[in-house]
Amino acid sequence: MSASGLCDICGKPDVDHVCDRCGRLVCERHYDAKHGVCRECATELGLGDEHVDPDSLPDDVDVYRF
Repeated sequence: MSASGLCDICGKPDVDHVCDRCGRLVCERHYDAKHGVCRECATELGLGDEHVDPDSLPDDVDVYRF
């Protein structure tokens, strides 16, 4: 689904999608096309990438899980 406005997660002006679960307008980066939801909802539902290898991140970047 195409939408217009700013990404509700990062503020980027190129919004391409609307989350099927919460209705957020999100850019391509924050949309999980496989499940049709934004990355926030995908995380809440336990979908997508659950594990991030800290060694694959750039220097001075930590992984926080709450």
